[in-house]
Amino acid sequence: MPITAFDHVNVRTNKLDEMIAWYGDVLGLYSGPRADFPFPGAWLYLGSHALVHLVGIDGDPASPENVSLEHFALRAQGLKEFLAKLESQGIDARVSHVPGMPIIQVNIFDPEGNHIHVDFDAAEA
Repeated sequence: MPITAFDHVNVRTNKLDEMIAWYGDVLGLYSGPRADFPFPGAWLYLGSHALVHLVGIDGDPASPENVSLEHFALRAQGLKEFLAKLESQGIDARVSHVPGMPIIQVNIFDPEGNHIHVDFDAAEA
């Protein structure tokens, strides 16, 4: 059974509305159809694919000592435009070159502190 694609990442949050807005404003994902689960949440789409599943919870979703997901990554185009967007929204970003690879990573954190890196082709630098 070969793996054929990345399906989604599930993120717990006590800031559901803020997270929906952030993923929309910063990464261009939009809220779309979601299964009728008996708990709050949102599925955020990239095109026709629900890429990020948010689960609304009460209390602290994680602590720095109890992290099970170090990061997730997305691939994108338009490095300069993305960096300008982050700057205009006051979002700190750490840009790094992947050693030995033609990849530039833009490392950011969502409102819950989850690490995301957005990868660009180094030719865009």
